[in-house]
Amino acid sequence: MTDISKSGSYSLGDRRVTRMGYGAMQLAGPGVFGPPKDHATALAVLREAVASGVNHIDTSDFYGPHVTNQLIREALHPYADELVIVTKVGATRGADASWNAAQSPAELTKAVHDNLRNLGVDVLDVVNLRIMGNIHEPSEESIEERFTVLAKLQQQGLIRQLGLSNVTPTQVAEAQRIAKVACVQNHYNLAHRDDDALIDTLGQQGIAYVPFFPLGGFTPLQSGTLSAVAEKLGVTPMQVALAWLLARAPNIVLIPGTSSLGHLRENLAAAELVLADEVLAELDGIGSEGE
Repeated sequence: MTDISKSGSYSLGDRRVTRMGYGAMQLAGPGVFGPPKDHATALAVLREAVASGVNHIDTSDFYGPHVTNQLIREALHPYADELVIVTKVGATRGADASWNAAQSPAELTKAVHDNLRNLGVDVLDVVNLRIMGNIHEPSEESIEERFTVLAKLQQQGLIRQLGLSNVTPTQVAEAQRIAKVACVQNHYNLAHRDDDALIDTLGQQGIAYVPFFPLGGFTPLQSGTLSAVAEKLGVTPMQVALAWLLARAPNIVLIPGTSSLGHLRENLAAAELVLADEVLAELDGIGSEGE
C-alpha cells in the first residue's frame, strides 16, 4: 500500500492533516448531480481512502445535492478522531442541476445546519465560505457580511474552523479582520498559476492552500511537456501534476477527487513521487508558456 505520509503533513488551523487528501465531489452523479452510478463503489472509495491514511476529506452539501455528505456518513460514521471533514457553503443546486448562489445570512445558516444533519455531526470541522464570483474565478467584492454570519455560527459552537474558497487576496485580508482563516481553496494547478503570490503569502502565515481542479477539473490538464516527463518517469501525467503541487509549497494540501478505486490508488501514489530539480524546472515552464 502507498505510504501517503511521505507527502508530509500540514496544519489545517489547529488540526494536522496529511498533505494528500481526498475530494468527494465526483462521488455524486454526472455533473455532480444525483446519486452515484455505483453506490457500493462510492462507499468503497471513501473507506479505502481513509484506510490508506487520508485524514482530510473535502465535501459540500450542494454536491448532489446532499449525496456526498450522506455517502460519507454511511461509509465512515462514526468518524475517526483524526479525520477532518471540510465542507463549503454558498451555493445550491436547481432541479435542472444548475449551480445557484445562496449567500444570504438565512441561506448560509441553513446550509450549515444541512451539513451538520447530513454528515451526522454536532460540530463541523471546517466550513469554507464559497464565493461565487465568476464561477471558477474570483471577483472583487466585499465578503464581510457573509463571513460574519459564519463567524457567529462558529461562536455558537457549530463550526470549529473557517476557510474561504474562490477568493482574492483582498478578500482573504477582509475575512482575517473578522475571524481566523484556516485555509484557502482556489483554482490552481500546473497550468493555472494566478495564485503563486497568494500561496507564498499564506505559507508565511501558516495557512493551508488547497487547490481545486488540481488536475484541470472539467478540462483535464494537457501538455506535451507533462506527458513527456510522465513517460520518462514511468508514471501517469496526473501523478506528475500532483507531485509538482506537493513540491510547489509546503502549505499546499491536495484533495484530488475520483469515483474510481483505481484512480484513487494512482492519485495517492503521487505522495511517494519525488521530482528532481531539473524536472521541476521543466514543469514550471508549462505555466509560464501557457501550454
